[in-house]
Amino acid sequence: MRVLVTGAAGFIGSHLSHRLLDRGDEVLGYDNLNDYYDPTLKEARLARLQPKDGFRFVRASLEDRAAMEAAFDDFKPQRVVNLAAQAGVRYSLENPHAYIDSNIVGFTNILEACRRRGVEHLVYASSSSVYGANRKLPFAVEDSVDHPVSLYAATKKANELMAHTYSHLFGLPTTGLRFFTVYGPWGRPDMALFLFTKSILEGRPIDVFNHGRHTRDFTFVDDIVEGVIRTLDTVPGPDPTYDPLLPNPGSSSAPWRVYNIGNHQPVELLRYIEVLEECLGRKAEKRLLPMQPGDVPDTCADVEALRRDTGYHPSTPIETGVRRFVDWYREFYRV
Repeated sequence: MRVLVTGAAGFIGSHLSHRLLDRGDEVLGYDNLNDYYDPTLKEARLARLQPKDGFRFVRASLEDRAAMEAAFDDFKPQRVVNLAAQAGVRYSLENPHAYIDSNIVGFTNILEACRRRGVEHLVYASSSSVYGANRKLPFAVEDSVDHPVSLYAATKKANELMAHTYSHLFGLPTTGLRFFTVYGPWGRPDMALFLFTKSILEGRPIDVFNHGRHTRDFTFVDDIVEGVIRTLDTVPGPDPTYDPLLPNPGSSSAPWRVYNIGNHQPVELLRYIEVLEECLGRKAEKRLLPMQPGDVPDTCADVEALRRDTGYHPSTPIETGVRRFVDWYREFYRV
């Protein structure tokens, strides 16, 4: 297939692009390589993709409508995976306009381009953060997600609603994936595993929020990519069991779905740090701090719907995943 991947120089997008190319798909990568975090890491990911047969690249932003439409017209994608977004919960407290530009305006451009060019299936990144103030665990797609606690989360819920509108009005098949704390080689420098590894190796203390007592459904990037590909290959239709008198928030009478994509094995942050210490062969000096605004105490993904519909089955324990990240980090940064 011809697959357009936005955010192709990003963490998940670069891994996904490799897997699609390896199975024989053509990939158009689309990314603006912005400086939200170190662009040299994005460039290094991209450099690994560019020699591969079947890969092309466009450097542009989601909110650049002309560039987006030109990319669609030139490449004529059959399917689209939208992973580009302004990420991060804490940054959304400081720079809200970046989230509206990329996650709302940019996503509208994606939807319009897909609609007007007959794209077979749009898969897009949502986030576990949409569960916000919910406390019932595990989080299930059947749960209400009406109480976001960050603007980032609100934009991701908005994406799900916008996609539903296009699925309903125009018959565009769309699937949203609520990612749960993805980690692994080539990961994002603003995320905990990267920050902790860097600080421990440099002999500096690490900031441990909520005194390390919160739990996260840490999910290894290879498991995530497997789930994205399985989803991309499973084009949704109207749910024949959908009842408008008892609506299910996870499906629809339109060709629209949302799924959780996680590990279904939450781990306490202190245990995650312990595994990292074992892999690094040194102890961390922990600076225990209260929970940050916009964060939630616990996440756990109910992935039954994704398993049922696509056969998704995450299989990487944190002991294996963290080790693979540390090996990559030492090699890439020559530590």
